[in-house]
Formats: sequence, C-alpha cells, structure tokens
Amino acid sequence: MLPIFAFFLLSLTFDDTYAQIQNGGFGDSPFERDFGDVKFLDAYFGTLDKKIEIESGDKNVPFTVVFANVGSQDITGIRGQLLLPFGFSPSDGLGTMIRADSDSNSSAGEHFHLTFFVNIEKNIEIQQYPATVKLDYSRLRESGIRTSFTDFDFKVTGDSIINVKAVNPFLTSLKFNNIKIEISNDGTAPISNVDIIVKNTQTTTTTTTSTTNIENVIILESNWDIGNIEPKSLQTFPVTVYVPENLKDDTLRIPLSISYYNAQGDKQTVEKIVDFFVKGLIELKIFNVDVIELSGTQMVIGEIINEGNEDGLFGFVSIDSKGDSNIISTTQFIDEIEIDAPVPFNLPIEFDGEAKYGEHDVTITVRYKDSIRDEIFLTHDSTIFIEKPSNDNNEFDFTIIIIPIFIISGIIFYILRKRKNTESKIID
Repeated sequence: MLPIFAFFLLSLTFDDTYAQIQNGGFGDSPFERDFGDVKFLDAYFGTLDKKIEIESGDKNVPFTVVFANVGSQDITGIRGQLLLPFGFSPSDGLGTMIRADSDSNSSAGEHFHLTFFVNIEKNIEIQQYPATVKLDYSRLRESGIRTSFTDFDFKVTGDSIINVKAVNPFLTSLKFNNIKIEISNDGTAPISNVDIIVKNTQTTTTTTTSTTNIENVIILESNWDIGNIEPKSLQTFPVTVYVPENLKDDTLRIPLSISYYNAQGDKQTVEKIVDFFVKGLIELKIFNVDVIELSGTQMVIGEIINEGNEDGLFGFVSIDSKGDSNIISTTQFIDEIEIDAPVPFNLPIEFDGEAKYGEHDVTITVRYKDSIRDEIFLTHDSTIFIEKPSNDNNEFDFTIIIIPIFIISGIIFYILRKRKNTESKIID
C-alpha cells in the first residue's frame, strides 16, 4: 500500500511541475515561496552588458536574469537555480537544475544579476518559453537564508545573419553605372528598421592598410532606408556609381555600415564591403558609310572608331537588309577594335534574286567582346544608294571583239612587212 501511495504522490508533483512550465508561470511554482525582498526585472540570453541572439543547437549560451533589491537592507550570498522546459539543459551536463552564484553583494535599492549557462537542443523552436528561478540570499546583519521565486517567460530569438553582394559585380570606368546591391538575412531571426550608409573612412581601426578605394569615385546616393527583412529573405537597393579611369582592371571596394534592430529589440551595427570589378570602356561609333565599286563588285564601306579606353576583342561587322531591300546578309571579321585608330570595313553587296538599284535601308551591326568576354552588339541604321554598273545593259559590247581584232591585225601586218623586207634583201 505504501509504495502505491508514494508513486501517486510523485505523479502529482511531476504534473504540477509540468503544468507550471507549460502555463508560463500561472499556477503553483515547483518551488515554495516565502519572502519578497527582491523583484524580477528581466531575463534574456546574453550578458548584463549585451543581449545576444541564439538559435536551436547553440551550446554554453549565457542566460542572464536581472533583479532589483527592493528591501530595506543589503543582501549577500546570492545563489540562483533556474528551471527551464525540456530541451534546455545546464552546460555542465549535471542534472536538470541550472545554477549560478552572484559575485557581489546587492545594496538596498540597487539591481543585481545572475548569469546561467545553458545548452539548447536542436529541436527547440523559435518562440517564447516559460521558466522559473529560485533565488537564495541572506540579509546583512541577519542570520538565516531567505528564498524568492519568480515565474517568467523568455524567448528563443533565432539568429540574424547579414550578407551583402552586388547583383552584377561589374562596373565600367569613365561612365555612370546604375547597379543594384543585395542585402540578405540568411539567419532565422527577423531584423527591422534596416538603414544603410556608405562609410567615409578608408582604413580599418586595427591596421593602416587601406581596405577600400573610393576616394575618387562618385556615388550619387549615400543612404538607404530598407525597412524590415524577414529570415531567409533579401532586398535590393539601387546605386549610381561613376568610376574614374585609373581604376580600370581593378577591384572597387565600397564600405557599407548597416544598422538594424535585432530580435532582442537592440540596435546593432555591422560593417560590410561590396566588391566590384571595373572594366574598361569600349565606346564604338560607325561613320562614313558609303558604297563603292571595286573590281567590278559593289561594296558597302565604312569605319568604326573606339572612343573608350579599352580595345574591343573578336570583332565582326554584318550588314542586314531592312524594309523592302533584298540585300543578302554578309559578315566580315575585323579582329580587335583598337582605341587609337579607326577600323575600316568593306562588305560585298549581293542580292536575293534580281538586283535592285537605288536606295536601300540597311542595318550595320558590330559584334565584339569586352575584357571579361561578354558579347556586345552595336547597331547602326543607314540608307545606302546602289548605282547601276556601267556595263550592266542589254546591248552587246562590240569593244570586246574590236580590240582583239585590231591587235591581231597589227601583229599580222608586222609579220608580213618583216617577211617582205627579208625577201627583198635575198633578191638583191
């Protein structure tokens, strides 16, 4: 009979403890309550000076509980025991109760704190949980130990992870670049009131080595209010950047200062650097487009000039018909398009069907690659005039026969005359 009664009593005790934890402090505490000389103020993951974000699977995490000494006397010998739900355990792995001692006394009217160290299991969800803390202490000039109990809620916040990168990591020198930068929250906790500014400092605080090179770079915007970023999501913001010529083929490093409020409600500031590769400028123009006749073939000619600071690579020029033109598409390889001299091109004119003379609307396309092997197209619409060739008619050209006849006649006359002179000398 006695063992059955003991088992029943143990079951009631466990049920009361479980209900206390599950109800977040409502109902009876698993500890007995006596005195009220201390008042609970706050509980959070982190130390007294700094709250921290945590997530499931974290180990040896500081958990701080802050109290106020509301009694009329100083207290000493402060010891605490923390009871957390299933899934939280002491970092030393001993038992289920998490213990901490205060290193100093607490004067009347002042606050004090206890820091516990906790392991968090991997299956713990990001939400609020109930907890209970037992506090033992002694009053100065008074014998005996007093005990205080507090039920409270705490939050597993998740962890915010801020990253930034360029959507397109390439800039072109000697021009304004309209680009986008991506800021992402790769963690499990939301962040709010995100504000981003371009930093003015050019060196780190721990070394004199330059970490950025934006001294002569023009950035039209310098501040962006992003708002909130949920976990595992991102936002982009636009930036307009002018890069000088001296940064061609170099990496531009733009320093950003990002401030936000984390899941603990504390303002945080992190510093990030966004890297861009600066390409040279290839600025092509097509001019002097015309039609000439060369060796009986009519050709579309023209020139390409590169007004940038970098050569175009693997260049091709093509001509395509527009409207009712029946010119067949033709392509010519022109190789490099250098910056120091115009590059000529000449494309033979061929017709799809019967030749049409007069005006033709055409499109001239220059295809080339830049230093990172991106293919670029430049198009130029033009109207050319094709004249009818001088020997293109239906009448027979008698000069084709007359000229050879004159030549042959001259040769025969010369041979006969020479033979006659030879015969005359023999007779004499």
